[in-house]
Amino acid sequence: MAVLLYHLYSFIAVFSYGLYFLVSAARAHLKHPHHRDYAARPYHPLPLPPQSRHLLRHLPLYLALLALAIAVAHQLISAAVSDPLLRGRTPVHRLEALQFAAVLLLFLLLALALLLSHSQPHILPLPPDLAFLLAALAFGLLYAAYARSAASYNPPDDLPARCDAVASVIAAASAVLCLALAIFPRLFVAELALAGSVSLLGLWLLQTGLSLYAEDFIPEGCHRLLDVAAGIDGSTRCVLEESRLRAAALLDLALALHATFVAVLSVVVYAAVSMAVGGGAPGGGVRRMGSYEALPTASSAGALSDMDHVQMKAMGKNAMQA
Repeated sequence: MAVLLYHLYSFIAVFSYGLYFLVSAARAHLKHPHHRDYAARPYHPLPLPPQSRHLLRHLPLYLALLALAIAVAHQLISAAVSDPLLRGRTPVHRLEALQFAAVLLLFLLLALALLLSHSQPHILPLPPDLAFLLAALAFGLLYAAYARSAASYNPPDDLPARCDAVASVIAAASAVLCLALAIFPRLFVAELALAGSVSLLGLWLLQTGLSLYAEDFIPEGCHRLLDVAAGIDGSTRCVLEESRLRAAALLDLALALHATFVAVLSVVVYAAVSMAVGGGAPGGGVRRMGSYEALPTASSAGALSDMDHVQMKAMGKNAMQA
């Protein structure tokens, strides 16, 4: 039960930050009308006035620091628990828990560096490309940790190994996208995909917890081992080959549904943010910037010129008939 609650907690933390990053990136992109001066940023403060309190403007980073600190503490506690019935006589899960703790600690240090770069830039001026590079390193180490965890199961195609393998693929995709943003900071599609991959990772953490530790969601033909303490990773097994294949197919279906949901959510969020900032006005309406209106573009100026020309022709024709 404790591990299920931890997966639920991880889902809330990771998915909410991915959603916040998606909304913030879309808003920042739409605030640049020509999109030529736009550059991706690893963190967007809350859109509050500059005179607002520091804690409120950087509340997402403070919440991320708290969530990462709790996650590191959980992994360290898990490393202290030994269960030789889990994966043979060697407590392999101890080393894996320490590896995950080290990766989460790197994410925590990155979040702390981002907070210092925004609050005290003279102490730590962290450029965005370097921050994305460090994020790529962190996601790459997370990929290695999940891949190592998936390879440690016997058989390697069992249900827990499948869950970790999918998580490693999502982490690898996030690492590649962070590296792309470090090299090409104006690639908004990569920033949008990064927000989607983080949200997808949060959803998959929830799916892993349900598939391994919730009795009502464990696939048919799979069960929790009776001789393993409740809540220990790897305590769910599929005995028959047919059951393993069916469980793998169900996980693939769940991954496809989660990915589709994230894709639809990204489109809906971008459309909603576009309407909120004024970029989605029907009929190509003029975008207002504060209490002023933007100057007419070339197309609108041409339309006004054509209208004046038609009116002048009509006035000349009426004068000749008079």
